[in-house]
Amino acid sequence: MATNKKDEFTINDQSISQMAKAMSHPARITIMRILAENPGYTCGEIVDVLPLAQATVSHHLKELYDARLIDIMFEGKKSHYEINWNSWKSYTISLTQFLNFVNNQTNSPEG
Repeated sequence: MATNKKDEFTINDQSISQMAKAMSHPARITIMRILAENPGYTCGEIVDVLPLAQATVSHHLKELYDARLIDIMFEGKKSHYEINWNSWKSYTISLTQFLNFVNNQTNSPEG
């Protein structure tokens, strides 16, 4: 069985990478901002705020969901989206620790 090179990196680095990739598009950043202000919005409500087609917003929501940054709640035929706060907090803590580590290296005598 072939191994994935990603498996050779720490779980923490893989997690930061996956979430950073999910957040690497301005539409997704905006969607996270919209959901922070309006928990439970549907895709249609998000489409009303963005200059994007419904299919494009759905794609971005899927990327955020796959990265565990948002949750979907089903209500009949409607899907409501909310930020997965546990994943978000874990991601921001890990990212902050990583950024602080890198920043501290530039301040070290060797850096």
